[in-house]
Amino acid sequence: MTAATTQEKAGRALPILGGVLPINGAQIPTEIIAGITLAALAIPEVMGYTKIAGMPVVTGLYTILIPMALFAIFGSSRHLVVGADSATAAIMAAGLVGLAATASPEYVALAGVLALLTAFFVILARVFKLGFLADFLSRTVLIGFLTGVGIQVAIGQISGMLGIPGGGAGPVQKLITDFQQLGQTNPATLAVSLGVIVVIVGARRINKKIPGALIAVVGAILLSYALNLSAYGVALLGTVPGGLPSIALPKASLTPSTLQTLIPVAFSMFIVILAQSAATSRAYATRYGERFSENVDLVGLSLANIGAGLSGTFVVNGSPTKTQMVDSAGGRSQLSMLTTSLIVVVVLLFLTVPLSYMPEAVLSSVVFLIGVELVDIKGMRRILAERPAEFWVALITAVIVVFVGVEQGILLAIVLSLLSHTRHGYKPVNSVMKEDGGHLQAVPVASAAETMPGLVLYRFNHSMYYANSEQLSAEILKLASLGPEPVKWLCCDMVAVDDVDFSAAATLRELFGELKERGIRLVFASAPEHVRSQLDVSGVTKLVGPDAYYPDQTAVLDAYRSNK
Repeated sequence: MTAATTQEKAGRALPILGGVLPINGAQIPTEIIAGITLAALAIPEVMGYTKIAGMPVVTGLYTILIPMALFAIFGSSRHLVVGADSATAAIMAAGLVGLAATASPEYVALAGVLALLTAFFVILARVFKLGFLADFLSRTVLIGFLTGVGIQVAIGQISGMLGIPGGGAGPVQKLITDFQQLGQTNPATLAVSLGVIVVIVGARRINKKIPGALIAVVGAILLSYALNLSAYGVALLGTVPGGLPSIALPKASLTPSTLQTLIPVAFSMFIVILAQSAATSRAYATRYGERFSENVDLVGLSLANIGAGLSGTFVVNGSPTKTQMVDSAGGRSQLSMLTTSLIVVVVLLFLTVPLSYMPEAVLSSVVFLIGVELVDIKGMRRILAERPAEFWVALITAVIVVFVGVEQGILLAIVLSLLSHTRHGYKPVNSVMKEDGGHLQAVPVASAAETMPGLVLYRFNHSMYYANSEQLSAEILKLASLGPEPVKWLCCDMVAVDDVDFSAAATLRELFGELKERGIRLVFASAPEHVRSQLDVSGVTKLVGPDAYYPDQTAVLDAYRSNK
């Protein structure tokens, strides 16, 4: 019995713990070690994400407490790690600008409302099976979007790394302000920042499993306590609330105009969650030959964000980086993530006092490196080499994120993905089948000739819809005039056609009339059953006759020869 089958049976017997069961006793120690490793790597990371989100530092720990545990219990993926994410944190921060002061009680409450609104969209996606929306974010625009987010995030941390006041509404203004304030750089703060970067980057160069961020955080806290770095002008985090988060509805002052601002922000985050979480779950399920249910994962993600909203933190998302951390450490189930949640409980109960000595520059440096990692130069170069047109789509997305905003960037990414898809379908590369040595070979329509005297086999390589129906008409009428013999049969091969909309059906009816006037019979080959049904309903079959459908091109050739 395969692991996938065992998991499926376990899921049927128990609708929860699909990502945990079955438990392999021999694997438990490795799962616990993977959970400890994730905690060591993720705790500094999620604390850094609070700087992107504009939230209190402790709320970063909350994102890998209740939300992570809820997904581990109610999700189906054995590998997906749920927690704070740079993209959704950046979208949230951009959306809350002007509504409340960052890290204020009202700001935290609005962040909770956003988490609940996002959870609502996710559960709607489950109820109405809207998971397909994730497919409208192509990998091209995701690379561009995350590159833009990385640039914006990295620029936003420069002032904190230098110990200068900073300022400015956008990345460009922030850079200008930082340059103007360079003379105010605090040497001790800069030294802390450089030390953190050296430790993290150096640890990665030696071995990616070394928790460089944790070593840097612990080292900076000890150094701050021993040398009293605050006396040298180094800003510290200060008091970090201890104890577990209280569970309550966020107490935000909601007005119709506020909700009108929050809903598009929540929807933008929802789209990112759909795309990123589904892609990560699919990748790891494929790697290990396991099954997972996108619908069950949507329930888990929704509950995780409800947990975030009720526990005073911000939106959570499936994280590819954290998922890879666990996988590299040998974790193969959500038991690792439950272990991480238990470690966070210990940190919240007993270790928040040492956190108060952490220099703020440490988190700025951690986030700066996160931003740099998001800038996917290698991915952009690969797109440029393989698909230059798509490179410009990715670049435009990145530029909009940097110069206009993250929320606008994600909405533009969706639009550009749709336009890219439409562009491919609007001008499909169709072909005509030509006999060559007893075999049929596809040749471009522009250089087409009759398949055999009096017969043209035309293959349409896309769904037939309103945007390409004009091309369909123009190409068929052009092919109807081929020689050397007058065309008697024109066959439309529909093996690649999976839909015929109203406009395309009307075009086919018009083509039938034009071809009939020329004495040309219109026939079809390889039409899928559902496409044949669409042609029946639209009246095309009534015109061409039920005997105009052939199972494949060979059948068309045989029928044409016998009718000559």
